[in-house]
Amino acid sequence: MSTSPVRRVTGRVLTAGAAFAAAALVAACSAGPATSTASGAPQPGGVLRVGLAADPVCLDPQQNGNAASINISRQVVNGLTDLDPETGEITPWLAESWEVSPDARTFTFHLREGVTFSDGTPLDAQVVKDNLDKVVTLGAATSLVTGYLKGYAGATAVDPRTVRVEFSEPNAGFLQATSVVQLGIVAPSTLQKSAEERCQAQNVIGSGPFVFDTYTQNVSTTLTKRPGYAWPSAVGEHAGEAYLDRIEFNVIAESGVRTGSLQSGQLDVITDVQPVDEQLLASGGATVLSRANPGVDNTLFAKGTSAFASDAAVRTALQKAVDRQQLASVLGASHKPATSILAATTPGYVDESVLLAADPAGAAAALDAAGWVPGPDGIRVRDGQRLALDVIYLSSVATNQTVLELLQQQLRDVGIELVLRPLSVADYVTAAKDPAVNLSFGNFTRPDLDVLRTTFSAKASNAARVDDPELEELLDGLASTADATAREALGAQAQKLILERGYGIPVYELAQVTAVAPGVDGVRYESSSRLIFFDAWKAAQ
Repeated sequence: MSTSPVRRVTGRVLTAGAAFAAAALVAACSAGPATSTASGAPQPGGVLRVGLAADPVCLDPQQNGNAASINISRQVVNGLTDLDPETGEITPWLAESWEVSPDARTFTFHLREGVTFSDGTPLDAQVVKDNLDKVVTLGAATSLVTGYLKGYAGATAVDPRTVRVEFSEPNAGFLQATSVVQLGIVAPSTLQKSAEERCQAQNVIGSGPFVFDTYTQNVSTTLTKRPGYAWPSAVGEHAGEAYLDRIEFNVIAESGVRTGSLQSGQLDVITDVQPVDEQLLASGGATVLSRANPGVDNTLFAKGTSAFASDAAVRTALQKAVDRQQLASVLGASHKPATSILAATTPGYVDESVLLAADPAGAAAALDAAGWVPGPDGIRVRDGQRLALDVIYLSSVATNQTVLELLQQQLRDVGIELVLRPLSVADYVTAAKDPAVNLSFGNFTRPDLDVLRTTFSAKASNAARVDDPELEELLDGLASTADATAREALGAQAQKLILERGYGIPVYELAQVTAVAPGVDGVRYESSSRLIFFDAWKAAQ
């Protein structure tokens, strides 16, 4: 199983150079799979104490996509479907079956009987219709979600247990989108609240195995078990109610404090484990779980409107100059080097590691052929211009600086200067719109091939500002093709083209890393690599 507990050992990350020097030791010390930290049959009861790296900010899943919020709201809100993280198969949840029209414009869902929200309201087709209608009116607050509903023309409650969803244009990715918590179904009482009110815990009413109890901003969120819950998804490992009585999510921003709290027994689970802490936790008996975010890897997006990244020879040189094995090694065993533009956890992923092999000589040759010649300091010049590319990235992501400093060294070796521009979230969003910016660094999470369209299409976010009719045709095909086999073939072509033309220079697979204390079992990741606690339980102390 891709989320099976694995004991990890890694070296301390100090600087890019020091981290790389420790890579050999990390590889040598990494252990294999460990057994579960609890033994015997699952035991009901108990309180699970979870340490989060950040406040969820807004607990309405239809308005917030940050990891902390999803890790909480996923326990409260169910979706029409679920996605098996091992097989990539879409499975029943609130919908027990469905049909998709050949043109991927009409989706008909048949709802499970007997489902209720935690306030006692029954689930029916009208509630599903109202949820979808409401999502598209939330506007900027839910731009990610409305991307899933591109071309939404409306929904019809055919009968109490049948809802038909229609689009004005093909949207083959919609079926998978019904499995993400951002399109989870909330109760009518939640829909009646304003967008601001919906962010408050007491106003988010779902049909899931837990319900919101309390929320204190920047401090904690608590959930309690919902009695009588009886409709887990087909991916769940047991039927009936959750085992745990209560889950307490505590906001602890400092990674070292989270680690210490797990070691001392004050917490049972911590998220966002840093590479420096993996060895320490594993040696103390904790189990380290990791799973790569599906979707587009942590990638350098070469902006087609910029002075240098618009040059095909420069993009080729960037693709060849990157030593992904070396870069990933500074992050420990949980983060893998990129082998495609997509992470290996993405359904439809194709291994393109041959295209991504480090080839500094090939990078230099591409630049030579394009007239970029080494200057006095080794940085290449052409027509009096230095080959200096700026890269914008989020300063709040701890691993970014370490990886990009090492990447800076690798590119300098072939004559490219990488100018690092760490930014706040607000400043990053602004800078990403600047056509003069050469590179941006980040990832896009979604367990579906449609993430290629939303990332690289000129009709969507177009992170690389690509203007390529051949690629656009492939991405249009992803949206319009309902047949899974044909869709995967289009996805394979798109992955290869994006890499060959250097629109995206993938670096490593960003992973979610979680540590679980001894005596806790059943903690797992769902298909988007967020946590699920439905099957979690604690051994008697």
